[in-house]
Amino acid sequence: MSASALRMIRVRRLSTTGPAVKRALPWRDLKHLSHLDADPHECALWVLLKKTCSADRAVRQQAVQELAQNHHWQDYQYQTAAQVVDHRTAVALARMPNVDLRFFLPPPPLPHTDDDISIEDGLRQLLASLPQSEVDQCVQYFTSLALRESSQSLASQRGGLWCFGGNGLPYAQSLTSTPSEKVETFCLQALVQHSKVQSHCDHVVANGGLLLLQRVYQLRRDSPKIQRNIVRIIGNLTLNDSLHTAIVQSGWVAVLAEMIQSPHIMQASHAARALANLDRDAVRQKYQDGVYILHPQCRTKYACLYELPLMLTKSSWLAADCPNLRILSVEYDTHLSDWKAKCPAENQRKSLAYRSQELLRKLKDAGVGVRPVVWVAHSMGGLLVKKMLLDASKDPDLSPLIKNTKGILFYSVPHHGTFMAEYSVNVRYLLFPSIEVKELCRDSPALRDLNENFLNIAKEQEFKVLSFAETLPTYIGPMLKILVVPSQSADLGIGDLIQVDVDHLNTCKPEKKDSFLYKRTLQFIRDALGGQRIK
Repeated sequence: MSASALRMIRVRRLSTTGPAVKRALPWRDLKHLSHLDADPHECALWVLLKKTCSADRAVRQQAVQELAQNHHWQDYQYQTAAQVVDHRTAVALARMPNVDLRFFLPPPPLPHTDDDISIEDGLRQLLASLPQSEVDQCVQYFTSLALRESSQSLASQRGGLWCFGGNGLPYAQSLTSTPSEKVETFCLQALVQHSKVQSHCDHVVANGGLLLLQRVYQLRRDSPKIQRNIVRIIGNLTLNDSLHTAIVQSGWVAVLAEMIQSPHIMQASHAARALANLDRDAVRQKYQDGVYILHPQCRTKYACLYELPLMLTKSSWLAADCPNLRILSVEYDTHLSDWKAKCPAENQRKSLAYRSQELLRKLKDAGVGVRPVVWVAHSMGGLLVKKMLLDASKDPDLSPLIKNTKGILFYSVPHHGTFMAEYSVNVRYLLFPSIEVKELCRDSPALRDLNENFLNIAKEQEFKVLSFAETLPTYIGPMLKILVVPSQSADLGIGDLIQVDVDHLNTCKPEKKDSFLYKRTLQFIRDALGGQRIK
C-alpha cells in the first residue's frame, strides 16, 4: 500500500444541495469520526487495509480474513483495495476461500493481435534463448524436438515447406488451430522442464516470459491442458523468492485466484500450489513440481495435524470428513510420457530408484514427515511408496518420515508383478507408463527383494497396512480385458486384504460416500492416526 493511501481514509458525507461527496482524512483522525456522517463500511475498509500492513503477522492475517469475508463492499471499494494492497496481501486474499475476484487488478493489457503465428514464434524464441547447461539429456532432447516442430509448423504456414514437401507438409495441408496448439504444447512442455532449473527461471522472466505466457493463457482459455502447463511453469517460477514481485506485477495473482476456484480439481490444484509458494507469510513449505495440494488449498482455520500423500489416486470426501488432514497429490511421471517419444535417459528416469530419490526430496521440501503420515497408493504408486520408505530408513535425515508413518493403504498394487508386463509395449503402456516395465515382471528378483526388505521395516515399525484387490477385469481397448493385478499379487503379506468388485482403474475411486470402499478407507485412516476423528 502506498504511503499516501496509508495516511488517508475516505469518508462519505451527505449534502443538502447535491449528491454525496467524499473527502480524505488522515489515519490519526479516525477517533474523531463519530460526529461525521460517515459510511461505516468504507471506514471499516480503510481500517482493514491499514491492518494488512501491520508488523504483527496475526493482525495482518486477521485483517485479510475480514476483508475477504465482508460482502458489503461496493464495486469502487473493491477497485480501491485492488489498487492499494501490497503483494503480500494480494496473495493472501487469493488464498481465501471463494474470495471475490474484484479484489484483484486484471493482468496488464497486452498488445492486440490476431496472429497466432506470433505466439508460436514468441514461444520458440523464448525456448531458444534458454541455456542448455544444467539440464539433463531428456530436457535437451525435448527442447530440440519442440524447436524442430515449431520451425516446421511456421515454415509450412508461411509457404516454405508447402513448396518443397518434407516433414512440414502435413501442417501445410491442414491449417487449423490444432497444429498451432500442438506446437504450443510442445514448447510449453519443454518450458516446464526448463522452469525446474533455477537459473533458467531467471532467463524466462528476463526474456519477457511472464507476459508471453499471459497472452497464451488468455488465447487458449478453451484448452485446459495448455492452461495447466502454463500454470505449472508459473508454479515452478514461484519456487524462487526473488521472482515473486515480477510474477505478481505481471498479473498472475488474478489468474491464479480465478483458477483455484475452478470445479476441476487438476486446475485448482495447480493454482493452489503456485499460490502457496507465493504465500511466504503463511506457508513455510515449498511445493516442487509434481507435488500438489488437494486440501487445504486455501488458508483455513484448521491446523493441519496429519499428512495424507496420495500416489496417483483421488481424494473423494476426505477433506470434508478430515479437515485436519493435509492431503497432497504426488505425481511420479507424466512429463516424459506426454511426449510419446524416447529420449536417451528415459529408462533411468523411469526406474523406481530414481523416482524414489526424486520424490523423497520433494516431499521433504513440502514438510512431509514432520507430522503423522498415512500413505494412500494405487497400482505402481504402492511400489514407489515401499521403495521410498525403504530408502528413507537408510537415511538419518529422513528418520522422522519413518517414525511418523502410521499407516499405508494399497489399492491394487502389484507387489508380486503383473501379467501386463508380458503384453506388447502399446498395451502395457496404457496402465504403466511410468516405471521401467522389466521391474513389473511376475516374481522378478527386484520386486521380490523390495517386498522382503519392506516387510522387515513394516514389521519393525509396526506400520498399519490395508490392501484392496480388484476382482473385475479391466478393458484395454475394445478387444482386450484382463485382471491387471490378481489378488495373489495384491497381497503384501501383512495387514488385511479386501477384495472389491471393481476393476483396476476404479479400486481407488469409490462411487459414493456410503460405499464400503470409502467407509473402510476412512475407518483405516482414523484407526492409523490413533482412532481420532481428525476434526
